[in-house]
Amino acid sequence: MIKGKKIVVVLPAYNAAATLEQTYKEIPMDIVDDVVLVDDNSKDETIAKAKELGIHHIVKHEVNRGYGGNQKSCYSKALSLGADIIVMLHPDYQYTPQLIESMAYMIANNVYPVALGSRILGKGALKGGMPMYKYIANRLLTLFQNILMGQKLSEYHTGYRAFDKKIFEKINIEANSDDFIFDNQMLAQIFYAGFEIGEVTCPTKYFDEASSINFKRSSIYGLGVIRVSLQYRMQKWGLIKSALFA
Repeated sequence: MIKGKKIVVVLPAYNAAATLEQTYKEIPMDIVDDVVLVDDNSKDETIAKAKELGIHHIVKHEVNRGYGGNQKSCYSKALSLGADIIVMLHPDYQYTPQLIESMAYMIANNVYPVALGSRILGKGALKGGMPMYKYIANRLLTLFQNILMGQKLSEYHTGYRAFDKKIFEKINIEANSDDFIFDNQMLAQIFYAGFEIGEVTCPTKYFDEASSINFKRSSIYGLGVIRVSLQYRMQKWGLIKSALFA
């Protein structure tokens, strides 16, 4: 705990057996109260490895629900355990678990209700091996979203996130996609609900075992980002009523 607030780390896993141990062993268990792993119908030994490591809260999807569907299960389980602060950490070791403490303290000290680990604030993205086309797309999409949503985030596309539980009382994540665009929809919902988001510089790693979507799926995601931004702006102008912001 930090200041009496229960911290739960959630691991949205898919074929993460090769990297789960390294990720788990760097989680700062002196402040983390529980760890939840949601396995999205992996084809490897992810669940066996999780049990071997002593992870007690394991949820298995009998069918693959997608990245967004995995997160829905993660947050639902964490809230059922009484989490005050939820940190989402990818178990593929692309993001360092050593920033959990910094992100959680931002929330526990009531500085921000949401904290993101940004690959763009420093030089972590390209230094860590992010493909150039993804870096350029990240920068262009982030600029587009900041303009349409009236914000100043360094990036909207990181998968390293921490949330105060009150966020989930004000937004409806079940209205979001079960695919990768879930992340973007959730940030749009958070801003629409009037919350602010803090960021910390986060180094990242790109290697064979780290999860990454291909060019085709990245393109589909990019189009989804544009759509979410337009929905947000049109909702603000009163031109539409989207279920995302209900």
